[in-house]
Amino acid sequence: MKNNIDHTIRPVQPADLDELLIMMQEHADFEKAAFGPEGKKEKLHIALFEQPQRLNCWVVEINRQLVGFASYTFDFSTWDAAEFMYMDCLFLREQTRGRGIGSEIISRLAVIAGQRNCINIQWQTPTFNTPAISFYIKNEALAADKARFTLKVG
Repeated sequence: MKNNIDHTIRPVQPADLDELLIMMQEHADFEKAAFGPEGKKEKLHIALFEQPQRLNCWVVEINRQLVGFASYTFDFSTWDAAEFMYMDCLFLREQTRGRGIGSEIISRLAVIAGQRNCINIQWQTPTFNTPAISFYIKNEALAADKARFTLKVG
């Protein structure tokens, strides 16, 4: 059941980076992934606020407190010979889930992707995150089973 709450979704600002890093740690913990904030604030500042901008990020604010974030980039699909949006993260703190904010974020991302003539929005979530999978399916996303690999370099 949707219980709307007064909130703001806005672009991240430099002053938000400390809290963003805390939410990134919470997101990694939720997904049972390794994360360390060391040195990331400076790298995020460069990616978000310097040219060329490499990362887009919104934060969700309720009563002047950050309670979530979404980040995305644009990439190119070889098979489709077209650009797509990649949603890297969508995280809402537990007390804000189920209130329509995630659906609003996805709708807003779809508008931006459409304005940029992207063919789709892509993202991933761990297979054990069944609430997120149900949420994405509810928002008309189609799942594609693939194994994700990571190769460390350097």
